[in-house]
Amino acid sequence: MVPLLRRWVFYTVAAFIVLFLLTHAFQLLKHDSPHHRRKAKSPIDRLRHPGLFGTKFEWKNVPQRHPVENLTLLPSGPLVDIPQIQHDFEAETYDQRVQREARLAEVKQAFEHSWEGYKKNAWLQDEVAPVSGKPHNGFGGWGATLVDSLDTLWIMGLKKEFAIAVAEIRKIDFTTTPLEELNVFETTIRYLGGLLSAYDLSGHKHKILLQKAVELGEMLYVAFDTPNRMPVTRWDWKNGALGGPQQAARFSLLAEVGSLTLEFTRLSQLTGDHKYYDAVARITDLFADQQTRTKIPGLFATLIDTKNADFTRDTTFSLGGMSDSLYEYLPKQHLMLGGRNEQYRTLYESALASAKENLFFRPLNKGNQDLLISGTLKRNSAVRQTFTPEGEHLSCFTGGMVALAAKMFRQTHELETARQLVNGCLWAYESMPSGIGPEIFKAVSCQVSKEDNCTFTNDRWYQAVAMGDSEQAQTIIARDNLAPGFVAIKDSRYMLRPEAIESLFVLYRITGDKILQDKAWNMFCNISSVAKTKIAYAGLEDVRHTQPKLIDTMESFWTAETLKYFFLMFSLPDVISLDRYVLNTEAHPLLRPE
Repeated sequence: MVPLLRRWVFYTVAAFIVLFLLTHAFQLLKHDSPHHRRKAKSPIDRLRHPGLFGTKFEWKNVPQRHPVENLTLLPSGPLVDIPQIQHDFEAETYDQRVQREARLAEVKQAFEHSWEGYKKNAWLQDEVAPVSGKPHNGFGGWGATLVDSLDTLWIMGLKKEFAIAVAEIRKIDFTTTPLEELNVFETTIRYLGGLLSAYDLSGHKHKILLQKAVELGEMLYVAFDTPNRMPVTRWDWKNGALGGPQQAARFSLLAEVGSLTLEFTRLSQLTGDHKYYDAVARITDLFADQQTRTKIPGLFATLIDTKNADFTRDTTFSLGGMSDSLYEYLPKQHLMLGGRNEQYRTLYESALASAKENLFFRPLNKGNQDLLISGTLKRNSAVRQTFTPEGEHLSCFTGGMVALAAKMFRQTHELETARQLVNGCLWAYESMPSGIGPEIFKAVSCQVSKEDNCTFTNDRWYQAVAMGDSEQAQTIIARDNLAPGFVAIKDSRYMLRPEAIESLFVLYRITGDKILQDKAWNMFCNISSVAKTKIAYAGLEDVRHTQPKLIDTMESFWTAETLKYFFLMFSLPDVISLDRYVLNTEAHPLLRPE
């Protein structure tokens, strides 16, 4: 009986083995069938089942449905003579150095506190919530704060932390994201800009940074694969590029379409692959062709039709949110190309002339200061238009933009315009009880007539607040806690934004005015005193209070931009010199061509 049992077990096991092998062979034949091979060529299948088909998915292998036949190449030839931008600073005194270095140390400590809070609570996530400590992923889930802060780590001399962060970069997988929709603009300025800047600053020694920038660039490039080569800015990357036809949107935000030039150009310069520059040059060509045909010639509306490549239809014009960085990138792209394309200078100068005529206004203020703020104009026709004298924190970049362009284009008379714009934002900060400027406010515009000398009176203020009803005006002022000259605070938050300190920094580096350093220090102290938490720093709910409630959010631009600009404000002038670097709209320094 025993030998018979053994034979039975042997044959049973053998039968199972044969059945397994036959089943496995059938699956292999099935995978190798013509039908299955056709399915296996789909990038979306490779992405959903990595390794199943034996090859790693790479965005560069996604076939272009609308390939470019003739690339627009990077401009070549000698660099244009661009004048020195930075002020010739004198040697500082001992007391000045002691004060500057003490301030510098305080800013660095604020960054280190924020960085440690991120590391402990949200490492490799996009952001840390500074009150609750929860991780948040809204920018691809690739570690936005980590990538966005790389160059800040380098600039602040935190080389050990920089090395740790660079090592983590290898873990980022740019082939996929848990988000169904990717914001191409935010991804470009935070991630691509962050990687390229860290690569430039660290002397091109960390090849992984450029490698990852290329991987991301290849992904973003597929968003341009539309019939007219306009980008899909809010990109359904699975169902569009990898699942079926895609086209640009009927309504796209101006800034999201026009603020890709610096990063894509630098990627082309570093890799020698002209396709990235070609992608953004095509957009610029459309801006140049249509600039005189918009509702306000020289300026572009907040919404543009990228599906039909028509940038002339919409009626709302602003230098604030949704428009801002398009204009910022015009003079900066001139620098990035070494002046070898006059297109960007022409676009900028036409835009500035139109903004001065249509958007900039003088706010009524109790000190009768000479200030400028950029407002909003809605124009349906020459006789049907409405101007809103409102300021935005996001539009505070304009002072720095105008100052930078004034130097590079030898238009030094515009430095006064820049200073007036910077002072307008400082006025908004200094008028709030917290000493911090709000997101959006409405002020009294003095540009009623050319003879208006903008002298403050309560009657003029009350007129704007409540149509001259003094009693009602005072009730509204008390209820809304309005400072003199303010009509309304439309959004009272402060979201740790950098635009005000950005313009202070640029104007300081250009003029050498040390009063601006003192203004910046007051700004930093006010923010730090109310926004600091046990974990990091938080947004503020209402800047009209001396102790505002905290908002449980800290976007990556706090460590990438705001603290970096404060640090540079108190650094020696040769640290990120404006004569060597161009800073993108996320404050990432990119090397200018030499």
